Amino acid sequence: MSGLRYVYAVCRPFRSALQSQLTGVAGQPPRQLTHHGLIAVYSVVPERDFAEEPLRAHLEDLNWLAETARAHQGVIDALTVVTTPLPLRLATVFRDDSALRTMMESREEYFLRTLDRLEGRVEWGVKVYVEPRPEDTEAPAGKPESGRDYLRRRRLSARDHEYIWQEATEFAGRLHATLSSYAEDSRLHNPQSRALSGAAGQNVLNAAYLVPRGDSEEFVELVDRTKDEAPGMRVELTGPWAAYSFTGEETNEETDEETGDEGP
Repeated sequence: MSGLRYVYAVCRPFRSALQSQLTGVAGQPPRQLTHHGLIAVYSVVPERDFAEEPLRAHLEDLNWLAETARAHQGVIDALTVVTTPLPLRLATVFRDDSALRTMMESREEYFLRTLDRLEGRVEWGVKVYVEPRPEDTEAPAGKPESGRDYLRRRRLSARDHEYIWQEATEFAGRLHATLSSYAEDSRLHNPQSRALSGAAGQNVLNAAYLVPRGDSEEFVELVDRTKDEAPGMRVELTGPWAAYSFTGEETNEETDEETGDEGP
């Protein structure tokens, strides 16, 4: 079989079939390679796009990167419906089946241990934003009458901002403590930059929670009950996802030694 192996995830064998029309990266259907009771889910992709040099160039192309990330996530989402996948980082590429088997052999203990820990669990993401105030986007009402008036307005604005930020921080801390006590595990990620995320408001909590699939409905209800507790705050829930935040390794450590390809 010519072409490189683009790997989405490693999982245990599963009985339910994936969608028959499912396609992944480069429009290719996902395949399965079995090794010692583990399955690597991959697509065969062309060398002209995924060999080391062209891949590095493509990763600088935001449109290509976004399209590839959507296709990658589509396969992970489909796997999450039928099994517990251990997702690999974007653009994990191997030369052939032999190189893929070698990787699975070398990391077999880690894959088995992590899959045991994640079995039957999903990841939920929760973000808290401070909503932008009208005065942050509207022009100030009238010019200051003097330099002293200008400084007074500045002090009041700074005091208001400090108070709101303190309220948001305390609310986010309480919410994280509550959700963490319900979840089996949790991770705090760095707040997202407004410029990069495009979301309105300032991100004060960006967290992930590992929850048994059977408890997910109660977890969602718990988050929903908090949404009106703090005026001026916005709580966003995403998921359920494959447990990206709980694999036990940073995604940038997933390196393909056979081809030298690295992800973003």
